[in-house]
Amino acid sequence: MIEFLAANSGTVVVAVIIAAVVALIVVNMIKDRKKGKSSCGCGCSNCPSAGMCRKK
Repeated sequence: MIEFLAANSGTVVVAVIIAAVVALIVVNMIKDRKKGKSSCGCGCSNCPSAGMCRKK
């Protein structure tokens, strides 16, 4: 196992960094959703689908 990690250390480091970035993005999206922010970045006042994505 140690030989595998030593041979592929660069790939393992990059994979861990990418996984951490993805996890931070997901956590930020969850926090924004709990605060009531829209995931599309625009307001719901002019959106024709506003009733489908969030309760009034």
